[in-house]
Amino acid sequence: MTTEKAFEKIIPDFIAILTYLTTEQGGRKTNAFSGYRPHIKIEDFDMLTSGEQRFINVESVNLGDTVKAEIRIIATSYFAGKLEENMKFVFCEGARLIGTGVIIEITNPALIKI
Repeated sequence: MTTEKAFEKIIPDFIAILTYLTTEQGGRKTNAFSGYRPHIKIEDFDMLTSGEQRFINVESVNLGDTVKAEIRIIATSYFAGKLEENMKFVFCEGARLIGTGVIIEITNPALIKI
């Protein structure tokens, strides 16, 4: 007898355009793969959260490239009713800035600025 697990699609909190810095700009030393979870700092907020990046139509991103991605953040309760399209953010590994992003669509209605 086999047991099948039902996997439901993980709904992202927002869609963003991400730009990765090159190593020379202080970014990563290796490419990033879909599922990567750096720290995220959204403009105008002191809160630092983690965010899973699921790249759209690609599995990895070369350093210096720009890619569209689904983002799922951990601190959804903190950002409830506070996010809007065109907000900018940075993503980091510890204190090292590795890229920038901009929210182009909020897919979690609970996060939309009231």
